[in-house]
Amino acid sequence: MGTLLTILAVLFLALIIIVPLVEKYAPKDETRDYSNITRWIIPLMALAIVLQLIRHYFM
Repeated sequence: MGTLLTILAVLFLALIIIVPLVEKYAPKDETRDYSNITRWIIPLMALAIVLQLIRHYFM
């Protein structure tokens, strides 16, 4: 139990340190083009569903 709390404390402290740094140094460009990502969402989700079905029936 002590190990779990230690791991959680370290992760929480890392989160407190990393999030402000990422927000500070992230690019301020608001004109992002998401068309490339949205084109792949449905095929990747379909692939994930098929792989989960295969895993469910054969493993």
